[in-house]
Amino acid sequence: MICIRRARPTDAAAIGAVHVATWRTAYAGVLPDAYLSNLSVLRHAAGYEAAISDRRQGHAVFVAVAKGADAPPGATEEGGTVIGFVSGGRSRRPAFGQGEVETLYLLDDYRDRGVGRRLMRAMAAHLAAIGCRSAMLWVLKDNPTRWFYQRLGGRPVAREAIRFAGQGMEQIAFSWDPIEALLLATAPASEA
Repeated sequence: MICIRRARPTDAAAIGAVHVATWRTAYAGVLPDAYLSNLSVLRHAAGYEAAISDRRQGHAVFVAVAKGADAPPGATEEGGTVIGFVSGGRSRRPAFGQGEVETLYLLDDYRDRGVGRRLMRAMAAHLAAIGCRSAMLWVLKDNPTRWFYQRLGGRPVAREAIRFAGQGMEQIAFSWDPIEALLLATAPASEA
């Protein structure tokens, strides 16, 4: 069983581990190997612990937790194992959308099972509940999973050059306006 719930401060270490693991696979060949190998689970965990507690600007973090037969091999956590997460809140750049999905990461073994869509739905519902009428996110142009956002109906609304990990890259902003477009795209089949 895989459930989606609001993150707790005790989830921070697991969220940090998911962040590092997914970056090392998703950005292999995109970001420098030295940068990826130096990612720190502890540093990311500390950042996510703060993010979980910070409710300013409507910020929220949701986790996907696998239990029972869906748990990763060797999992021993009684309450389940965090296999993915999403974070966001009111947009840092409202011209592209009132709400912003800041992060969405899911362990490779759980892709193509609807878990990413369920995480996006949790965030879209949260953003709508805090009054956001549209949503957006940034994704690196070379991110191999950016098709996921396109499949959910995200429209590219901006591109910008950034420097990251010591190199120039391009990122794309995807938008859902109105936010109901994202809620509909992520609805379970029985609701669509």
